[in-house]
Amino acid sequence: MKRLVSLAALLLAPLPLAGATSPPRYDVVIRGGTIYDGSGGVPFVGDVAIAGDRIALVAAHVAGRGATELDARGKAVSPGFVNMLAHPEESLLVDGRALSDLAQGVTLEVMGEFSMGPLSPAMRRDMVKEQGDVRYPVTWTTLGGYLDVLSRRAIAPNVASFVGAGTVREAVLGADDVQPTPAQLERMRGLVRAAMEQGALGLTDMLIYTPATFAKTPELIALAEVSAACGGIYTVHMRSEGDRLDEGVAETIAIAEASRVPAEIYHFKQAGRDNWGKIDRVIAAIEAARARGVRVSANMYTYTAGATGLDAAMPPWVQAGGLDAWIARLKDPTTRAKVAAAMRDPHPRDWENLLAGAGAEGTLLLGFKNPKLKPLAGKTLAAVARERGRSPEETAMDLVVEDGSRVGIAYFLMSEDNVRKAIRQPWMSFGSDEAAPAPEGVFLRTRDHPRAYGNFARLLGHYVRDTHDLTLAEAVRRLTSLPADHLAIADRGRLRAGLFADVVVFDPATIADRATYEQPARLATGVSTVLVNGRFALRDGRPTGAHTGRVVRGRAYRSGAGGGCRAAAADWRWY
Repeated sequence: MKRLVSLAALLLAPLPLAGATSPPRYDVVIRGGTIYDGSGGVPFVGDVAIAGDRIALVAAHVAGRGATELDARGKAVSPGFVNMLAHPEESLLVDGRALSDLAQGVTLEVMGEFSMGPLSPAMRRDMVKEQGDVRYPVTWTTLGGYLDVLSRRAIAPNVASFVGAGTVREAVLGADDVQPTPAQLERMRGLVRAAMEQGALGLTDMLIYTPATFAKTPELIALAEVSAACGGIYTVHMRSEGDRLDEGVAETIAIAEASRVPAEIYHFKQAGRDNWGKIDRVIAAIEAARARGVRVSANMYTYTAGATGLDAAMPPWVQAGGLDAWIARLKDPTTRAKVAAAMRDPHPRDWENLLAGAGAEGTLLLGFKNPKLKPLAGKTLAAVARERGRSPEETAMDLVVEDGSRVGIAYFLMSEDNVRKAIRQPWMSFGSDEAAPAPEGVFLRTRDHPRAYGNFARLLGHYVRDTHDLTLAEAVRRLTSLPADHLAIADRGRLRAGLFADVVVFDPATIADRATYEQPARLATGVSTVLVNGRFALRDGRPTGAHTGRVVRGRAYRSGAGGGCRAAAADWRWY
């Protein structure tokens, strides 16, 4: 009887219309997840279909099947995350997985502050000489050459880069405290333009470090004008994030206004207890600039300690000329006495003293080249000074000389209340300010700041789920479409048909950072799947090792006879 009923149903079923096609087949369909499309709007339960390297459809239900079907019920599905300040320039050359970031859902690493080109012959020699545990050949001289090297490697994330104003300065002027002649400035501008046409997203700078700190504001405006003319932006580690924070923000805004370029402030913070109260004032200054049409935004990491080197504890004059010159001066007793006195000044007028802001007890030693010094990693400068019977200032100088490096340091400088307030600003995106290591091999020879393994998971776990400083939809917007828009990357950052398929599947209930200052090399939890350009970079929580990443180049990228700064400027829409 059942067979007769089934036959009757088949005979009575409507025939397909002439010309109708079967339901589409996709490469991947992600089913039943809660979709956060990157816009910040209300999430919805639905499907995401991927064909090739693009998103084919985002809908409540996708008809047809995928070659791979993923069940995402109970999980969030979002665009891949953008690391707005990343430093995997070296780590990607030895491990392309970028595992510390990949495990958090990062699909685009934006490299900044300094750049891997252009390089003078001396810079190229120093880059090889000053390498630590991570070692690699330097086969390029231009930023474009470095990006080409990455494009040929099996990298998991997409990568993009700025060109460093300090890098360009050193390529033309060396590492001394000098000012460019008009001819030298024109050469510097030419190097910026060349890097923009090689794919740079804009100009970046790191104004507390030598030799970048020797640049005056007019020089920066002149270089930022080239970035603007090539459709790029200006991003900056400001001249001060502490005692002269107001002036640092004012200079950044002035450069943006004078050069008519959008500006981005790196790792927004108020360094040192004496400066914590300035946060409302600098937020108001940024808001006022934005209200009058200046595109100013910022990014940050979600921790109260920064990480840099002992160069940020010593005056720039002792570092002029580069690392070898710095170390030579630190061996001279008379110079050492002057440096120690400068380091004890809690509020120097013309440089940023992070040791004074953090104190020796708040200065954590992280990374050394010298094997004999590696056991000191994880100790404070104060503890090592007591062990050696020396002052913290003398100990810091000794460590630079003994290690032959700037020495990796974490400085505890910021207020948790200010971190939370900054996170809530609608123009704030996020960057780790770290490499992208793995908890294995060469990377275990030194300590990382936990932000390398936890910056983005900490935002989604602690500051979204636990403290409710952001909604999940807004946090996803800040990790995806907001930075993509700031960088003028039109085809990433959203779950939308036609855009590149950079997609993350994660569990909002379990995503969390596990890295600590005591045990930094611990991968985050909660991300199960990461697709980069439509291919699996992370599947079932495990890296695939596939070459999924690409180089994302800026608007002025010259490919063959097309592109270039003139074409980019013709389509510039920031102002």
